[in-house]
Formats: sequence, structure tokens, C-alpha cells
Amino acid sequence: MPTDAVLYQAAALCLTHPDDDFHARLPLLREAAPQLREFTDHAAVTPPRELAAHYLRVFDGENRHSLYLSRWRDTDPRRPGTPPARFRDLYRRYGLEVTGEEPPDFLPAVLEFAARTGDTGPLTDHRHGLERLRARLTGCGTPYAAVLNAVCATVPAAGTDARP
Repeated sequence: MPTDAVLYQAAALCLTHPDDDFHARLPLLREAAPQLREFTDHAAVTPPRELAAHYLRVFDGENRHSLYLSRWRDTDPRRPGTPPARFRDLYRRYGLEVTGEEPPDFLPAVLEFAARTGDTGPLTDHRHGLERLRARLTGCGTPYAAVLNAVCATVPAAGTDARP
């Protein structure tokens, strides 16, 4: 398990649609992952409906802030993003199955995968896209940028991650 496993799991929860369970877990998230306090403190004082509406405005409907890693393309057209099927195949190699309605390249699913397996390869492989997403979230002034800041601070540059 990577040293950043708790951060990855907490970030995965922060980047999913905020529901009643999320709000109940906020005190635990705040204590377990101090790197996310900027976001968890904001979420704790924001009315639940307002936070949910903000999440939808930021992440739904357009690719500008997409949480689907396969939608992020490297600037080199010869290196397209990883197709969702490759994420699914990777998860299966670890004995994990994709469940739920989100595709396997959904960033919270990838963060949870890294937390559970220690394999940060998918994050490293998509570092450029994560950085672009982080910059766009920062540019629009959303508190979700703090979550991406914390994640990006832990993702090694491509070619430096030793996969198990």
C-alpha cells in the first residue's frame, strides 16, 4: 500500500458527488487527510444542496473539467489517453471488478484503485491530464482545485513509478 493511500481514498470521496454519506464522513476525511483540509473545511461550512449544485456546475455537462481520464489527451497526438477498457483490464489483474454507473477511468475510481493496490501507474500515466485539470479548476476558482493540488503533489513524473 502506498504511503499516500489514505490521501488517495479521501480524494476519491471528495471528487464524487457529495451526498449525505459524504457529509457524515467529513470529520473523518479532515483528520485522515490533512492535505485536503482546504476543501473539507469549505465543504463543512457549505450547505449540502449548495455544495451538490456546485459539484454539478463544475464537473457535469462539459469536458473542460472532466473527471474521466480517457478524455484527457496528451498534447502529442501519437499518445492518446488510455481507453476505459485498459483501466478495466488493469483492475481485473488485481482481482477488482468495476461496479456502479461510472466508467473505470473515472478519477475517483482510479484514486481508489491506487489506494487499494499501491499501483500509481494510471495516475502517473495521466499526470499531464491531471495537471491540466488542476490548472483549469484553479482558474475557475473552485475549492475542488485543492483536491487536485494534493493529488498532483504525490504523483511522480512519468517514468519514475515502479509498478508492482
